Amino acid sequence: MKNQSVIVAGASGVFGRHIREALTDAGHTVLGVGRGEGNEIRADLLDRDGLLRAFEGIKADVVVHAATALRKPPMTHKGMFGTDDLRVTGTANLIEAAKLTGVRRFIGENVAVGYGYRDFGDRVLTEADEFGASVTDPNINRHLEGMREKERLPRESGLEAISLRFGFFYGPGGTETMVHMLRKRQLPAFNDHGHISPWTHLADAAAAVVAAIDRGRPGEAYNVVDDHMGFGEMIRAIAETFGTPKPFTVPTWMMAVAPYMHLMLGVTMRVSSEKARRELGWQPAYATVLDGLRAQALGHV
Repeated sequence: MKNQSVIVAGASGVFGRHIREALTDAGHTVLGVGRGEGNEIRADLLDRDGLLRAFEGIKADVVVHAATALRKPPMTHKGMFGTDDLRVTGTANLIEAAKLTGVRRFIGENVAVGYGYRDFGDRVLTEADEFGASVTDPNINRHLEGMREKERLPRESGLEAISLRFGFFYGPGGTETMVHMLRKRQLPAFNDHGHISPWTHLADAAAAVVAAIDRGRPGEAYNVVDDHMGFGEMIRAIAETFGTPKPFTVPTWMMAVAPYMHLMLGVTMRVSSEKARRELGWQPAYATVLDGLRAQALGHV
């Protein structure tokens, strides 16, 4: 259904800008929510009363929660806490505000690493696998709780809740920082030791949001992943594609001073997107990470 009014929390962020463009191209009207200029609704998701006031008199059909507190890749667990809060408190507040507008459908951005920060070996994860399960480590548990609650809260709110579980983002807006750091020789690569993680091009992720609005089944989650690659392999691929100096390689133990990133380097996660392809009709424009990087380097995206 075209010409719907879509509220996008986080519309001025890197992913939010891709969502705005994709929704506009599909014929929808976008109302961005955020604290900064360029948002049609100026509000903070963590300020419940202010958010409710900002939503007064607004009518909409769909809300998309893509807000994040991240400005750069997190190195420590504390660097994730702001985003954790947006996934729990921010989601609860956004649901309450959105209901004032007559919204019926809630699309939530989530991340595939919510299946667990660990090595799954050759196992291919699907939406039938447990998501956001509690663990004993309090920091990791805080992150997983945020991912779990971001799905549970809208699902139990009475809205048509749909969750999209993305890989790590790359593409325009998400790769330039690494290119800049590589040019300055500030970004090392790592020996992946067989570890791989899921990746999603930002444009492909935004296309999945549009597809979920049109065809997503209420109460369902969908994995949306283009390709799989280790972090070290990704850094080397960016360097080669964009013609930066070749990064030096450091052992992963040296990243112990950045505990969140160190944790990520030990993840092995293969994720199936078959359900999204089948039910949403989603197809990645960039079947591999290398395809997406080359298109960006050539200025095609």
